[in-house]
Amino acid sequence: MGYATSPSMKVLIFLMFVLVVTTSSQSQNTRCPFDLLYHLGDGVFDNGNAVANMQHGSRLPAANIPYGNTHPGKPTGRWSDGLLDIDYGAQGLGFQEITAYLSENSSSANAIMFAVARSPVLDRSFFTSRGIKIPSYTVSLNIQMSWFKKYLNAICSTPTDRANKLSNALFLFGDVEANDITYSLIQRKSIQQVQSYIPYVTKAQINAAREVIKMGATRIILPGNAPMGCYPFILTELASANTADYDDMGCLKSVNDLIKLKNDELQQAIVGLQKEFPNTFIMYADFYNSELSLIQETSISGECLNL
Repeated sequence: MGYATSPSMKVLIFLMFVLVVTTSSQSQNTRCPFDLLYHLGDGVFDNGNAVANMQHGSRLPAANIPYGNTHPGKPTGRWSDGLLDIDYGAQGLGFQEITAYLSENSSSANAIMFAVARSPVLDRSFFTSRGIKIPSYTVSLNIQMSWFKKYLNAICSTPTDRANKLSNALFLFGDVEANDITYSLIQRKSIQQVQSYIPYVTKAQINAAREVIKMGATRIILPGNAPMGCYPFILTELASANTADYDDMGCLKSVNDLIKLKNDELQQAIVGLQKEFPNTFIMYADFYNSELSLIQETSISGECLNL
C-alpha cells in the first residue's frame, strides 16, 4: 500500500521550519517577519510557470479542468484542483498570495514562485547524455536561478540595493531533486547508477545557495527528500515480487535507503556551507523523518493518507 503526505501536514512541516528560522533570526537581531519569499522547485509548488513557459502550455493538464476547479474555479497553472501547499504556507507567513515568476505582475510581488512542474536540479544535458528523458517544459535549477537573477537585476539598480532587498527574504529550495532521482529510477537506471548522480545534484544545490548568499541572502531552507520508496507511483513502477524488498510499511527499502544517503550528503554539504558563511542562517528541512513518522502512525492505525 502506498502513502502520500496530506497537504495540511506539508504545510505544518513548512511552517515549523520557518518558525525555527524566524526564532533564530530574532536571536541574531534580524527583523521579522520576512518581507519577501522566494521559492525554487518543481510541480508541488508550481503555480503557473510551466504553462507560461512553453509555446503550447495550454495543452498541459494544469491548464485545463479539473485543475483549478476548487480554487479559483478555473485553471491557473497550479497542478492541483485547488490551493497548493505553498499557498497555505505563504498565507501562514502573512503573504496574501505567492505569484508565479512568469506572470505579468511578478516584479511587484513580495512572494514569488520560480518553480516549474516536474523540473530537476540538473540540466537537461546531464540526462540526455545518460539516455534519460525528461518533459520538454521542465526548467532546471540552474535556469530557475537565471530567472531569479534577471528578476533581481530588473528591480535593483546597484549591488547595495540588491543586498538590502535580500537581507530580509526567505529562500526555499526544493525538494526539487526528487525528480532527478525518480526520472532515473523509473527509466530503469539501477540504484547504483542513480547513487552516482547524487554528488552532482548536491553540488548544484549548494552552488545555488552559495550564489544567493553572495547576493545578500541571509536565510535559506534546503529541504531533504521525502521517503519516495513509499510513494504510489514508485511502488507501481518498481514493483517487486520479492517481499524482502519491502519494509513493514510496504515501502521499497532500496529507494528509501538511496534517499537517506542523498539526504545525509546534503546535510554534510550544508554544514560546510554554514562554516563558509557563519553569519547566514542555513537550515536543512527534514521532510524524510517528518513524513515517515506520519506514515508509520497511519500504518499502525490502518488508515491511508488522503492526497
